[in-house]
Amino acid sequence: MLEVQAHQQLKHLLRGEAGQWEHQLTLSRLVGRSLRRQDRTRIQLSAGSSDRWWLALLVPLSLRRDHTVLVLEPTQHQRLLHVERPRLLESGLRLGCWTGFDPPPGDQIWLLTPQQLLDVHRSGQLRSDDHLVIPEAEWLPDRLRRAMTVKIDSHHWEELRAAFPSAGEGLLDLHERLSRQLVAPGGGTNRDLAMPESALTMVCDLLQLLGPTPQPWCQLISMDRASWASWARVNPNTLQWSWQLQPLEPLITLESLFLNHPWTLIHGDGGCRRHGDEPNSDSEELRIDLRDAPRGETLPIYLPRRQPLPNTEIFAGHLLEQSRRLILGRSGLTGVLVDDPCMRQRLCSELAAEFGSRVTLEITAPESNGVICCSWSWWLSHQHLLPEPEQLIAAMLPIASLEDPLTAARVESLKRQGRDWFRTLLLPEALATLIPAIASLRRSGGRLAILDGRVRGRSWGEQVLRALEPWDSLQRLRPD
Repeated sequence: MLEVQAHQQLKHLLRGEAGQWEHQLTLSRLVGRSLRRQDRTRIQLSAGSSDRWWLALLVPLSLRRDHTVLVLEPTQHQRLLHVERPRLLESGLRLGCWTGFDPPPGDQIWLLTPQQLLDVHRSGQLRSDDHLVIPEAEWLPDRLRRAMTVKIDSHHWEELRAAFPSAGEGLLDLHERLSRQLVAPGGGTNRDLAMPESALTMVCDLLQLLGPTPQPWCQLISMDRASWASWARVNPNTLQWSWQLQPLEPLITLESLFLNHPWTLIHGDGGCRRHGDEPNSDSEELRIDLRDAPRGETLPIYLPRRQPLPNTEIFAGHLLEQSRRLILGRSGLTGVLVDDPCMRQRLCSELAAEFGSRVTLEITAPESNGVICCSWSWWLSHQHLLPEPEQLIAAMLPIASLEDPLTAARVESLKRQGRDWFRTLLLPEALATLIPAIASLRRSGGRLAILDGRVRGRSWGEQVLRALEPWDSLQRLRPD
């Protein structure tokens, strides 16, 4: 059987290697079983397992290559082709990788990005027995949402006017009307601004009168307006704007993709389920938990009981003072995580005035005792390029802002359904970001500081603390 062959090949490949992951052989067998049975399998890994699944996944794929679609981000493509595949070749395992738009002509895996997966699905190029293999599936909704983005710039309006001269005046009037609404008092900033609710309806009504239209306009007509978020990005200098649309829940929009194909999803979100991250299936799926057993050592957390809330006037001063105390005397790397760009820039400047060039803004080559001020998404994307941190300072939890039009639209959709939008959407997604972001602290023995007063001041803070277990409270900061 495929799983037995994968187990033996991987065991031979790992012979003599130190620091092996305890679930490597098990994961390889499970992937082999899913490929052989052509079923739907969801495998849950612990946070921080992003570098562990490569060999366990690729060994069974090298033994069963035909009708297998491996979905990877472009950076993961490069790692596969230049790091992992040569390693397999040295051990006598051949892994043919086909990257074309058409299905592979021979015995190769079909290597696709999320954007390419979307394109071949829409064009009907996927075969019914193509098995989808998707690692890091906890990020799949975000990646598909970006791939499905419909963007309309100024030149698209000009192209539409050129294609339909008789409707030129109506299109120009509609564009000017939307522009006035967007750059009205309070608009014209460099933020994303929600489009007027009537915008999509007005545009679609006009497009239907015109007949067949070029890309990207033709996508608007077939769009389920209640399932898409719509916003504009205004240039404050030129007052020009681009219109962007994204699906609220891409896995629901692409439901047929997962209903009509077998798949193997490997999650690494530490058990914190994101809203809308599970594809619907009309048949039973196999769920397997390969998370590591709880470690004996606890995570030291500095979490003062009385802290101001982020929306108070004194929070910025509190954040600066506490960050100074936490950084003082540290000999290792410190990460200061805050998503608000204005607050991040200000805090970075103030800390640089205190600690000099060791304080940087989102760079991957810090000093040995450097301080990196960054967003949560940047840290998740780049932490594998950095030394393991001595401490992380969570200035604010990664709770999405309702000022973001996409978040606001997703929240509004849940409100219409009568659901608890905070505990259904915002809190689980914040935890799904927090847990993998601090995984390196458990390996390095570092400490976590949480300066967001909501953890102690809100009832849902207990859920955050439970997700961080096991942990131990640091009552005071002691000098080294």
